[in-house]
Amino acid sequence: MRTGLQGKTALVTGASRGIGKATAVALAAEGANVVLSSRKQDALDEVAAEIRAAHPAARVLAKAAHVGDADAAAACVDAAVAEFGAVDVLVNNAGTSPHFGPMVDIEPAAAEKTVQVNQFAVVLWTQLAWKASMSRHGGSIINIASVGGMITEHGIGYYNATKAAVIHLTRQFAMELAPAVRVNCIAPGLVKTALARALWENNEEEISKHLPLGRLGAPEDIANAAVFLAGDAASWMTGQTMVVDGGAIIRPSIA
Repeated sequence: MRTGLQGKTALVTGASRGIGKATAVALAAEGANVVLSSRKQDALDEVAAEIRAAHPAARVLAKAAHVGDADAAAACVDAAVAEFGAVDVLVNNAGTSPHFGPMVDIEPAAAEKTVQVNQFAVVLWTQLAWKASMSRHGGSIINIASVGGMITEHGIGYYNATKAAVIHLTRQFAMELAPAVRVNCIAPGLVKTALARALWENNEEEISKHLPLGRLGAPEDIANAAVFLAGDAASWMTGQTMVVDGGAIIRPSIA
């Protein structure tokens, strides 16, 4: 599959671990320049070093920024444009889930943080990438949501509500930014990441038995989907949400 990503510039938020890191690595493997962003510079520097070791020709910029901080986000996007001339691909990946339990018990501070990181950051970084580069050069935006945005679940209802918002934001931005920019979404199922550790660490085998494909997701499963959506093979796709969940939402009802 020809991706056409050679020499393009991709900016990935939440790139220091998990899905974000795997996506950055996969994009670099396709020849893209990669801009890594997350809260901690030292963690980003480690990922940058790993990418350069695996792909010596890769051009990598690591720029720390809190995903919900408008000034820090703007500085990151500006640095990407200054270094590489454009932002061709934006992966809005950063996420958080500070509350576990019924939504009736969530504290305002936790609710605000969840919205800021999971939902508003998608708007913020899309605005910045559009104004700094994509309005003139075009591009592809990939938002990482969750299958939780399509269903109900115990414990992470508010997180899922923000991911449902990401799915709608994807459609809205796809309509508003066409034809210059394609905007698509990935809705992962349960992936073995640090963020989701509490959901899988103690019962991975039991959960896997109930999935049609028999295993939990790996960050690379989502990264592969992101590479597809970023590249030329998906050039006639916009406003879509790709479910990558091992078949979780097609399981037969127990009723």
